[in-house]
Amino acid sequence: MQKLDPYNKMSKGFDVRLICYYLALVIIGWITIYSTCYIPDGSTPIFDFGQPYSKQMLWIGTSIVLATIILLIDSGIIQHYAYFFYLFCLILMILVIFIGAEINGAKSWIKIGSFSIQPTEFMKVATALALAKFMQEGKTANERRYVWVAQIALITIPIFVALLQHDAGSALVFFSFIILFYREGLSAEFLILGIIAAILAYISLKFNELYSIALITVVFIIFMIINRTEKKKIRRNVIVYLASIAFVFSVYFLYDHGLESHQKSRIDTILGKTSDPLGADFNLNQSKIAIGSGGLFGKGYLNGTQTKLNFVPEQSTDFIFCAIGEEWGFFGTLVVFGLFGALIFRILKLSEKQRNPFVRYYGYGIAGIFAIHFFINIGMTIGVLPIIGIPLPFISYGGSSLWAFTMMLFCFIKLNDN
Repeated sequence: MQKLDPYNKMSKGFDVRLICYYLALVIIGWITIYSTCYIPDGSTPIFDFGQPYSKQMLWIGTSIVLATIILLIDSGIIQHYAYFFYLFCLILMILVIFIGAEINGAKSWIKIGSFSIQPTEFMKVATALALAKFMQEGKTANERRYVWVAQIALITIPIFVALLQHDAGSALVFFSFIILFYREGLSAEFLILGIIAAILAYISLKFNELYSIALITVVFIIFMIINRTEKKKIRRNVIVYLASIAFVFSVYFLYDHGLESHQKSRIDTILGKTSDPLGADFNLNQSKIAIGSGGLFGKGYLNGTQTKLNFVPEQSTDFIFCAIGEEWGFFGTLVVFGLFGALIFRILKLSEKQRNPFVRYYGYGIAGIFAIHFFINIGMTIGVLPIIGIPLPFISYGGSSLWAFTMMLFCFIKLNDN
């Protein structure tokens, strides 16, 4: 029987470093979750499945089983069924809009008894696989004009569905695929445009859309004067000018109609437009206090006060980094930074060595996902980014995220084995 993967000629062995990074992060996550629930009088039994740490132990066990299954299957199966997996996850995401349960303002969960699953987390894996498969197949000259349109569609469809679920955090994660596009030839001009767009969005939300339009108009007039004799550049300038104005108004529209009131309050807090120490600012202020109180070496394991006494909301999920900073201090957070940095760098390094372009595409795709999850989660806990609620990979409490990140990483480990 012919193998499904034409590149699957000889096994090189599973990458031990990636597996070690995974286990280290998962262990750090569990002991931190346990610490946030720990009661000093000793009434914190490990096997109490009404507690998050015991449930997380169950998720970890099933994740290891899932990882083992992935490592045992033929790697060609992963590539062969990429589109089917994408379609399946997309259908689940759409179903959530109609039958899903709302948690923390986002309607992105399917509840089955006491069990909840978040399809968006698995959609990230599915998009990385489907995009890698499509990019491998769409390289002929005749198809090239349609390739970018289809690639953008694979990403924007789940973004749109996530926004319908009021899950802006997950929608933002899908923009991480720009790292893959840049590696595969996306012009640096698009990155510059992205930076400009971020600046315009900041000015529009911080002050007023009229300030952004005024700035755009001044720049437009300058370029029109410089290119006044070149018709092609004049047309380009007009198109960019109109697109920029449309972008500014779309930012305001998304802010007004696409975000929940608590999300808008958090953005206003980050931008310095409002101050509400007992409301929108509360999470952030408590987070900063917890991390800052840890100092260089921390208060010691199980000795955190801010996280132990529930001063920090969502302390085992979105704000779990606070517990690490409080109990292990600056040097403890450096360990977490180092592990994530090593994980992402290793994925990129192995991706560059691949003969199979599908694996390279997939590797860069998931490296971007891990990176944006890490930077946004840390950024919101220290106050440099709005609080949008996305987990810290492998560390935050939650079965869906742990399973999805495990699938994401171990699919790469399996594919890299060939």
